[in-house]
Amino acid sequence: MSNQLDNNNEMPAEFDFSGTQRGRFFREGTVLRLPVYLDGEIQIYLAARADAKEISFDRLVNDLLKKDIELTEALR
Repeated sequence: MSNQLDNNNEMPAEFDFSGTQRGRFFREGTVLRLPVYLDGEIQIYLAARADAKEISFDRLVNDLLKKDIELTEALR
């Protein structure tokens, strides 16, 4: 039996959502934070810089990105 959708975009019969509640986990105003996956060598380099500066990894990355945005905007 295939789990793919039929040509008419109907849900396959083996999926039963009859006991579910629509919007149960929806929260107004929730901010979605997307994961960012760095190349291994970049992550190692940035982690070392964050340790040397005694700041968190995410703070260092955000600071670098903010500076890059400022430079990009200044060059426009």
